[in-house]
Amino acid sequence: MVDTSDQWIVERTGIRERRIADRDQAASDLAYEASKLAVDRAGLKPEDIDLIIVATVTGDMLFPSTACFLQQRLGAVKAAGFDVNAACSGFLYGLYMADAFIKSGMHNRILVVGTEVLSKITDWEDRTTCVLFGDGAGAVVIEGTTEDRGVISINISSDGSMWDLLHLPGGGSRYPVSLESIEKRLHYIKMRGNETFKIAVRTLEDLALKILGENNLPASELSFLVPHQANLRIIQATADRLKIPMDKVLVNIDRYGNTSAASIPIALDEAVSSGRIGEGDYLLLEAFGGGLTWASALVKW
Repeated sequence: MVDTSDQWIVERTGIRERRIADRDQAASDLAYEASKLAVDRAGLKPEDIDLIIVATVTGDMLFPSTACFLQQRLGAVKAAGFDVNAACSGFLYGLYMADAFIKSGMHNRILVVGTEVLSKITDWEDRTTCVLFGDGAGAVVIEGTTEDRGVISINISSDGSMWDLLHLPGGGSRYPVSLESIEKRLHYIKMRGNETFKIAVRTLEDLALKILGENNLPASELSFLVPHQANLRIIQATADRLKIPMDKVLVNIDRYGNTSAASIPIALDEAVSSGRIGEGDYLLLEAFGGGLTWASALVKW
């Protein structure tokens, strides 16, 4: 479709394959499959969930929220639901809110979902972006505990002055749908890759050092780094700066591409299901995305 090659893609991104949803599949369809697994593995029923937070930039509709579609389909009749839009940092933003709601006592069991169908907003004529993005979903259930485990610390931040590095201009109230917006291809992802790369590497290093320093935990004590899967070179550069060996970094970008808000929960699910992550492991989750937004979380499994 564009002037590129498998070698060029693999060398610059690390992506070898990815998953694309069917034309009639929406974000809530993928979220439903992930959520069923998460609720079942938690030993719960949908009616035990009292809040649903869905992180996505590719919701089914502008409104209602994808969380409402998910709530209805799951049968989570006692749950309120809303969406979070923090781009690739969305899952950790959702986790941040879930952590606060649990600690405040306002909610008991929260379903946090990252779900994306980025193929719907990918410009297949733009070779700088069309090779990057994939579709997928992941979900976790958060509840309180008195045990020595769970979310230890979590930080979120943003810088709106750099919004134009990664954005989708069309479809909102700034550039509503029109013949002109369609002709200008405003309804597809726009990214300034080189600038985003440089800022991402620096920011992700700072994120990790900050949260580890706040909790007096050296990087050597981490069991795994769980980064947002944006680009293999970004992941490798971050690990190198932190002196974390790559065998302690969860990487699946080669199989799924960049799935935005879904990438961290997908990586977590794979690592837990395969037995790589076990009880007592320290995990550092971190993400960087459009907004610009960024977030990190220190978790004891």
